[in-house]
Amino acid sequence: MKTLINDWKLVILLCLTLGLAPFFPEPHIVGKVRWLTGSAIGMTAMDYFDVLLHGFPFVLLLRLIILKLKKGDSKTTSE
Repeated sequence: MKTLINDWKLVILLCLTLGLAPFFPEPHIVGKVRWLTGSAIGMTAMDYFDVLLHGFPFVLLLRLIILKLKKGDSKTTSE
């Protein structure tokens, strides 16, 4: 049985919805990352939680990509 965190369709859907919402005037995660890279002056605990919430789908996507690459890499080395 396929687990939810290994389902490509679900993870991509999460990235496109929760990861980027709200979409206008810019994706929320983009603004938060800019704020963090600009020394995060004035960020509160809620802002850090926001980064975690909106960034988690992208962490799952990165995890799936790494697992896929490792799986593909092990096939080529075992031949």
